[in-house]
Amino acid sequence: MPCTCTTMIDPAVTPDAAPEAQPTLGLIGMGAMGTMYAKAFAAEGWQKIYVCDLPSKYEALKEAWKDTPNVHVLKDGHAVARISDWMMYSVEAEFVDRVVAEYGPSTKVGAIVAGQTSVKAPERLAFEKYLPEDVHIISCHSLHGPTVSPLGQPLVIIQHRAPPEALKLVENVLSVLKSRYVYMSYEEHDIVTANTQAVTHAAFLSMGSAWAGEATYPWEHGYYVKGIETVKVNIMLRIYSNKWHVYAGLAILNPSARVQIDQYARSVTEIFKLMLAADDVALRRRIYDARDAVFGKEAAANGHARRPILLSEDVLDRFSLGKRPPTDTSLTPIEGRAPANSHLSLLAMVDCWARLGIQPFVHLELAATPIFRLWIGVSEYLFRSQERLDAAIFAALYDVSHRSNDMEFVIAARGWSQCISFGSFELYKSRFEQTAQFFKPRFEDATKVGSAMIQVIMESSD
Repeated sequence: MPCTCTTMIDPAVTPDAAPEAQPTLGLIGMGAMGTMYAKAFAAEGWQKIYVCDLPSKYEALKEAWKDTPNVHVLKDGHAVARISDWMMYSVEAEFVDRVVAEYGPSTKVGAIVAGQTSVKAPERLAFEKYLPEDVHIISCHSLHGPTVSPLGQPLVIIQHRAPPEALKLVENVLSVLKSRYVYMSYEEHDIVTANTQAVTHAAFLSMGSAWAGEATYPWEHGYYVKGIETVKVNIMLRIYSNKWHVYAGLAILNPSARVQIDQYARSVTEIFKLMLAADDVALRRRIYDARDAVFGKEAAANGHARRPILLSEDVLDRFSLGKRPPTDTSLTPIEGRAPANSHLSLLAMVDCWARLGIQPFVHLELAATPIFRLWIGVSEYLFRSQERLDAAIFAALYDVSHRSNDMEFVIAARGWSQCISFGSFELYKSRFEQTAQFFKPRFEDATKVGSAMIQVIMESSD
């Protein structure tokens, strides 16, 4: 039964209102995203912010927030839930059922409850099962990581069980993030996030596993130092420098994600088999068909119906972690780049989109994450140039300089697909952290460079 109660808070309230007129804001879970929200609320003027994490973290959390007067640390979720007019569960999707089961019954009458989980199916079930009927449900999801500014980024709002005045209050509370609201249902959210995030993450996870499998940092040996390669390396390092659970729930708990990751692994494998067979006709036909399905046939004529996402290679080169050896003699005729690269990860990505009927530019306009925007950008950069695309196909068929790396990538992609199909968080964690450990010595510098690259590209494509 929908909640028919009303809140005593003026839905049009702003952070400029007197403290007694402001809503009490609650955050259960003070990981990276919960911390980002709390800092944004406090900085912009909301004055009644109550937060908690695991009881074992209570003292450390109090110490961390002691100099922020508007943020008050409480011992547990019961204390937060019973006083909050608006509250958000910022916990891992794997644990949302358990956490809501424990604290949900303490929710204040007439409160508005949200979740910041990346997969909404488990969250919805938990809210409907454990929250009292006299509270509202308007969930949310910021489609970016905690180190990315929320300014202008998509913020999904899901009005699941609430009247218009409750939605108005939520919009005003979250307005301090200065994000772009995208309104969806729970079901729409999970489909869109699978399309924009799951398979994209799988591609970069596979790159990292492949390079770790070869026990080398390729950008330190003259490889992956220009253009597309620079984007691949920086985003891969950015993903592995985060916590494994940021990606695990999205991949394992979202049924749509599993389908896409499985197709990506099959696309990688089937294209690699055509490479090994040196089947020029079949490979070229498959790649061209995928290009036409995703980018339109005008791509064959280098047409651009829209402004490209990526900047010039000269700009991207500023963010390279390595430098090309000045005496390199393996340069290809194509724009002086070296060495030749099949770009198997990108060929398979576009092939995967085509075979699943996914139109990535639709999602780009709707709710793209920064990483997804860059991934479309590098795909577009390769596929909308006949010269670059043909060079990649030629390298895939006849240049063996990247063949061992491509083989490692096939093994990695299939391994990640199998890992996710098992539905084991422990297996995912082990696989992720093993690769992350290999790249850990490069995280600090890579995070700075990657953040700068994303900012420049995002600003240029606004």
